[in-house]
Amino acid sequence: MGVFATSADSSGTGHEQVVFCQDKQSGLRAIIGIYSTALGPALGGTRFYPYATEDEAVADVLDLSRGMAYKNALAGLDLGGGKAVIWGDPEQIKTEPLLRAYGRFVESLAGRYYTACDVGTYVPDMDVIARETRYVTGRSVEHGGAGDSSILTAWGVFQGMRAAAEHVWGTPTLAGRRVGVAGLGKVGKYLTGHLIDDGASVVATDVNERALDWARRTYPQVDLVAGTDELIATDLDVYAPCALGGALNDDTVPVLRAKVVAGAANNQLAHPGIEKLLADRGILYAPDYVVNAGGVIQVADEIEGFNFERAKLRATRIYDTTREILRLADAEGVPPAVAADRLAERRMAEVGRLRTIHLR
Repeated sequence: MGVFATSADSSGTGHEQVVFCQDKQSGLRAIIGIYSTALGPALGGTRFYPYATEDEAVADVLDLSRGMAYKNALAGLDLGGGKAVIWGDPEQIKTEPLLRAYGRFVESLAGRYYTACDVGTYVPDMDVIARETRYVTGRSVEHGGAGDSSILTAWGVFQGMRAAAEHVWGTPTLAGRRVGVAGLGKVGKYLTGHLIDDGASVVATDVNERALDWARRTYPQVDLVAGTDELIATDLDVYAPCALGGALNDDTVPVLRAKVVAGAANNQLAHPGIEKLLADRGILYAPDYVVNAGGVIQVADEIEGFNFERAKLRATRIYDTTREILRLADAEGVPPAVAADRLAERRMAEVGRLRTIHLR
């Protein structure tokens, strides 16, 4: 199936633009997906990952860029949705020439797409990319940027989790709750700290031994388990997927014992219909692109001149947005993921329509 077919979604629309970028000399193979610019230039990070096939890379960039459009819409940003992937192992092929070649391709889009960090890319990489393009955010503090966007990503996830806890248990705190964190990477580490500070007990896992060593040193009270299969089968109040997507699937949902799912990973639902399976099991799902929007709020704030307190205040409002989505879901008798989609689509349609009013 080709890109035109796979980029169409259930609403009958599809991606505005998908760009394949190659620079053989540096080894760059990248794909930039622009889902929508209805609200403004598309913003989304660059994922550097060793996909097994080109088809897998295409599928990921299409899913991720669509998710960014909905995330940015619900975060109240005047930005559309895009994403990019660089195909390859960053430990093996990431170089200055490759990153700068990628920056040239971003620049060639003339502001239709702003890039930032994602899996496999970091703040120093954005500084390198910025030597070739103006359209990059998530830069270092010494270059006028915000630094690590995972700080406010974790803060936003925590706020969404508080709203979900209030919806289920009547109080906006995780105190006394048992929370399972799958992935102790850039976001999972900060989230673990917020949870412990709030009085939660944390169970965690990660595939990286260095991350587990960090947890043992920093938070010895965290219970570490062997893997995600063991984690989801544990008695939990909240499950927080904080690694790669597809964590909620036909195999994991039937054995999941948590009452709430709220995590930082993108595209947690493996396929359409999983949201209904969760609802049928009485598991409240706080949509990932709602609760993990703190990072994009942070890097978007950087575009207008970064102010951490302003960005944190905006990320704190994820609590209010999550509450509204959960209320709407109950009122309309639909899963929260459906309610979130409806709100995002409404904003993209109603605000995006204003662009048809001609300005000189």
